[in-house]
Amino acid sequence: MNRNSLILAAFILLKFILQYVLIDSGYDLHRDEYLHLDQAKHLAWGYQSVPPVTSWISFIIGLLGNGVFWIKFFPALFGALTLLVVWKTIEELKGNLIALAVGATGVLFSVLLRLNTLYQPNSLDVLCWTALFYLFLKYLNTEKPKWLYWCAVVFALGFLNKYNIAFLVSGLVPAILLTPQRKLFLKRELYVAAVLGLLLILPNLIWQYQNNFPVVHHMNQLARLQLVNVNRFDFLKNQVLFFLGAMPLILLGLYALLCYKSFKDYKVFFWSILFTLGVFLWFRAKDYYAIGLYPVYIAFGAVFFQHISQIGWKRILIPIVLIIPIAIFIAMYNIAFPNKTPTYIMQHQEKYRALGMLRWEDGKDHDLPQDFADMLGWSELAQKVDLVYAEINEPETTLVLCDNYGQAGAINYYSRKGVKAVTFNADYIDWFELNKIYTNVIRIKERKERNAEMRETSPYFKTSVIADSITNVYAREFGTTIFSFKGATINVNKRIIAEINEVKGNR
Repeated sequence: MNRNSLILAAFILLKFILQYVLIDSGYDLHRDEYLHLDQAKHLAWGYQSVPPVTSWISFIIGLLGNGVFWIKFFPALFGALTLLVVWKTIEELKGNLIALAVGATGVLFSVLLRLNTLYQPNSLDVLCWTALFYLFLKYLNTEKPKWLYWCAVVFALGFLNKYNIAFLVSGLVPAILLTPQRKLFLKRELYVAAVLGLLLILPNLIWQYQNNFPVVHHMNQLARLQLVNVNRFDFLKNQVLFFLGAMPLILLGLYALLCYKSFKDYKVFFWSILFTLGVFLWFRAKDYYAIGLYPVYIAFGAVFFQHISQIGWKRILIPIVLIIPIAIFIAMYNIAFPNKTPTYIMQHQEKYRALGMLRWEDGKDHDLPQDFADMLGWSELAQKVDLVYAEINEPETTLVLCDNYGQAGAINYYSRKGVKAVTFNADYIDWFELNKIYTNVIRIKERKERNAEMRETSPYFKTSVIADSITNVYAREFGTTIFSFKGATINVNKRIIAEINEVKGNR
C-alpha cells in the first residue's frame, strides 16, 4: 500500500470512529429510523414516504441482527464512501497529496459528521450526488459512453433512494445547454443512458401509478406544513454553515471554474450549482436538501489551492487550510452533535439558539434541537406499552394503535412482547392485520388530545383507563398517553377499515 492509500485509509478509519463517538448513549434512535427499519418487514417497490432502497438496506440490517451498531454503520459507510469519491475526483483532476489532504479534511470535518449520525436516506443521497458528478467529470475527460451509462445507474440508485436527486438533474441540464458541452444532446449515448436510467426506476414509477402517486400527496403535505416555514435567507445562510470549514475551498473552486484555464472545460459545474440552488430557493426546499451539491466543489477548490500554494506562502497556507475545518469542528463539538445530554443543552441554550438549532420545522424555537428531541422517550414508550399489553393478556385480539410512525416504529423495535403497533400515519396505513378480530385497543395519543380521546372512545368499550404516559420532559413526545380500552362493544375492524379508506381517500 502506497503513501496516498495509507493516508486515505486513515481518513476513512477516523470517519467511522467519529460517527460512533458523536452520539451520547442516553439517546434512542431517531423517529425516522424506526420507520425505515419497519419497512424491511414489508418490502415493496415504493412507500408512502420514501422510495425502496432504504428498505433494502434495512433488510440487510435485520439479517445482521438489527442492532444499533449496524443501524449506525450504514450512514457512516455512505459518508466514508463520499469522502472516497471526493478523493478520486481530486485524483481525476490531477491533484497531488496536498490537494488530497486538504480536500479530505474539508469533507471529513463538515456537516456530513452530523448527517451521517442518522439512518435516513440523506447519507446515501449525498453519496449519489457526489458520485454522479464524479462520473460526469470522467465522461468530460474521456468522452467514453460507459461513464454516461454509469451516471444513469447512479442516478437510478439515487432516485430509488430519495427523489431529491431530481434537483441535481434540473440544475445540470440547463448548465450543459449554457456551455460547449451542449453537443452532448446530439449524441446517441446520452439517450441510451436516459433509457437505461428510466428502465431502472420504472418499477417504482409503476408502483407510484398503482398507488395514486403518494409522492404527490407527500410533497403537497410537506409544502403545506413544513416548507411554508422555510426562510430563503436562512436557507442560504445554512449553506455556508454546512461546510464552513471547507468554504475557502468551495469559493476557490467556484472562482477556478470561471477563471482558471485548466478548468475551462468544466465550467458546466459552475452553472450547475447556480441553477440547482435557484430551483431549491424557488421551491422553498429544506436547507439540507442541497448538501450533496458541495463535495465536488471542495475537490475543484483543493486542486486549485494546490496550484496557488506552490506560487508562494506554501508553509503558511497549507497548515491554515488544514487547520480551519478541524478548528471549527472542535468549536462545534459541544453543540452540533447529539453527544451532550438534554440537561447540558438546557444549560447552554443561548449557544444553540444563536446557531438556529432550536428552530423546528414549525418555524418556532423549542428547548432542544428537533433531531435531538426526536431521539428521546421511545424506549420508555415501548416498555410501558409492553406492560399494558401483558396486562390485557389477549395478544390475538389486541390492537396497538398509534398517532404517528415514530410511536409505532419505536414500539415495534424495542418491544419484548412481540407487539406489532400500527398507525394511520405514513406507510403503516398499509400494514394493518385485518385478518384478526380486535376486541381490545391500546391507543397511543399525543398529550394535547388526552381528554378528547377518553371522551370519544371510552363509550365503545367496557373498560377504559389511562394506563401511562411518556415522562421524559425533553422528548418531543413528552406527555404522549397510553390508553387501555378493553371489551369492545362495536366492530373495531369495521371502524379501522372506514378510517383507512377515509385517509386514503383524502390523498
